[in-house]
Order: sequence, then C-alpha cells, then structure tokens
Amino acid sequence: MSLPDIRRRSRKWLSIEEISFLVFLLILILALLALNIYLARTLPGGEWFYLRWNGARAFLFEQVEPYSTAIAQRVQNLIYGRNATASEYPYVLNDPFYIVLLYTPLALISDFTVARGVWMLLSETALIGIVVLSLRLSEWEPPRWLYIFLVGFALFSYFSLQSLISNSPAIFLTFLYLAILLALRSYSDELAGALLFLVAYQWEVGGLLFLYLLILVLANRRWNVLTGFGMSLFLALVVSLLIYSGWGLPYIRAVLSDWLRGTSLNLNSILSVWFPEPRFSIGAIVSAVFGVVVFIEWIGSAQSSFRRIVWTAALSLAATPLMGFAIFPSNYVVLILPLVLILTLVWERWIRNRVLASILILGLAFWVPFGIYFRGTMFQDRLYSDLLTVIPPVAAIIGLYWMRWWVLHSPRVWMDQIGVRR
Repeated sequence: MSLPDIRRRSRKWLSIEEISFLVFLLILILALLALNIYLARTLPGGEWFYLRWNGARAFLFEQVEPYSTAIAQRVQNLIYGRNATASEYPYVLNDPFYIVLLYTPLALISDFTVARGVWMLLSETALIGIVVLSLRLSEWEPPRWLYIFLVGFALFSYFSLQSLISNSPAIFLTFLYLAILLALRSYSDELAGALLFLVAYQWEVGGLLFLYLLILVLANRRWNVLTGFGMSLFLALVVSLLIYSGWGLPYIRAVLSDWLRGTSLNLNSILSVWFPEPRFSIGAIVSAVFGVVVFIEWIGSAQSSFRRIVWTAALSLAATPLMGFAIFPSNYVVLILPLVLILTLVWERWIRNRVLASILILGLAFWVPFGIYFRGTMFQDRLYSDLLTVIPPVAAIIGLYWMRWWVLHSPRVWMDQIGVRR
C-alpha cells in the first residue's frame, strides 16, 4: 500500500451509523439532564451537595470562610427552615479544602437547581458504575435480564433514592472504593494509592474499609500504593495551601464540631431509646464486638485469595455504621456490593432454584425498606425510622456470614450437589 493510500484511509470520516449513534447519545444525555434539573426544582433536599456547593461559591465569590457557621446556617435553613437546635445535626462542612476545590466547576454555576441536576446525573452514572464494578469484583456474569434488574435496583431502591435526593457524596465514594479494589487486583498500585487518597475523609461511609486497605498494603508490601497516596497528598496540599493557606485550623474545628454533634445520630443513641436507662453503654459494647470480629477477618484475609479480600471489604462497609459513627441512610448505597456478592453465591450454588432465589432476595432488598418507610410515615413512630437505620447493615452482615464458608472453600463439594440432583 502506498503512502498516499495510508493517508487517505487515515482521514476517513465517521460512518452514518456512528454519527447517528453519537447524536442519539447526545440527545439522551441532554434529555436526562433536563429531567434531572426538573427533579431538582421539584424535589426538596439536596442538602449534602448544597453544603459543598455553597462553601465553594462562598470562597470563590464572597471571600467567606467555607467552614464558617454562616455556610452551615444556610444549609440548616434549607433543611429545617431555621437554624438548627443543639439536638439537631448542624451540617457543618467537614471536607478537606482540596476536596472542596473539586466542587468548584459546579460552583461556577450560579443556579443551584441546575448544578444539582448535573450532580444528580453524574450520581446516576456512578450508580450504574457501582453495579458494573461490583460484578467485576464478584467475577460473575449474570444473564442480561438480571443485569437490568440490578441496574434498576441501584437507581431506584430506597437508599439509592435517598442518596440521590439528598445529593450525598456516598455514591461517588462507593464507586471509588470499588475502583481501588479493582486497581489492587490488577496491580495498578500507584492508581490505587491516588484513589485511596480521594476517599481519605467521610469516615462514616468507609472508615473501616480505609483501615483494611492500609492493612492489606502493609501485609503484602505493596509500597507503590503508599507512593501514589503520598504523591497525591503532597500535590493536593501544595495546591490547596497556595490557594488558601489558613484552611487547616478551621477544618479541624469543623471536624470536631461535626463529630460531637453527630453523637445523637449513632447506634448508641438508637439503642438508648430501645433500652432506656441501661446500666452500661449497649452501643459501645455492640461496636466493640463488631470491631473485634472485623479485625479478626482483616488479619485472616490479609494474604488470602482476592475473593476473600472482596468479601472482607464488603463486611467492612456493612459494619461501619455500627461502629459509633453518625448514621445516615443515604450512605447505605455501599451495601450494593454485599448484595451483589450474596446474589453471586446464590447463582453459583443454587443452580436448580437460582432464578427464584435471586428474584426473592432482590425483591426483599427492594421492597422491605419502602414498606418500613411508608408504615413509619403512616403511624409517625420513630421505631420504623430506627429499623430503617439498623436492619440494612445487620442484614448485610448476616448475608455475608451466610456465604462465608463458600468464600473460604471455593471448590464445590458433594453437599453442594444435593439441590442439583433430580
């Protein structure tokens, strides 16, 4: 082939089918964006994104301290219609300043509902990504109909809707957690370290998983992970300090304030209502027990198969709300990974009844939270909201321990064949 022929072939335009697909994709994205902007104007909420968006805009355009009480009061007025009382959550910005800088592109949008609509569209995309990454980590290829069901569950389940409506960052954090695990599996250690740096905050979402990943890195001597983490941290600190050199002390104050005010939302506060005037702190004992159990699993899986590592990571995410952190239902999108792992086991082991069992488990995970929520709305009883807070992580932990034996003993044995025989 001559040189002119190569040049002629390299300048070939896109085909009609490719152009049509790109136009269709663009129209679809614009339509979804318009729908999300409409929902942002219609639905109340958006407090978590409003907190970060407002803090970033206040710093950029008003020269206002993003960690100040003025920013918190704006969010309180959005949620409560007034300033928060001493017993209510204060919504103080408690993200490191280099994380706040990540919100500046959306902070340039002056209309909050438009910015919120963009955030919701990105969150929905991340929810689909969570399903894709969870399936890759579980090494399972479900049939197409079940794949669609899982995507629908991720988008429309109770806790996903809670996270979407409140604009929680937990969706993106969950996506990053799974991406870190995949990067570790593929030995992309520097990338894993850089992503690990991005999740080194919001401990009530994945604090236990962060500690577990550090144990994995140290136990397996994956020093390049720490290199990637350190380089990202150094670069972020330099940039953030050049832009705003005095953010450290206000940030520490905000974290301490958030921690102290969040104690009314943790497991102990819930159990103290169920068991008034106990002789000892039931919540502290429960948290200590779960902490010991999870730590034992960390040590046992540190140099085990990757499937057990993924199982232990899912256990860490499920146990985090029970460890004394402030509990927010919008953070429960992290439980998508345990659900996918449980469905993987059902599909692999219960060959004869796996379709029915998968639909049953997915249906219960979808409908039970809605049922509890609507019953709580009908009777105005705090018990139902507390059940919505406690049941999901406990159910995830029970499900994970139900499948633990098969995680540790992956080859099929003769007892597994009983349900297959006809």
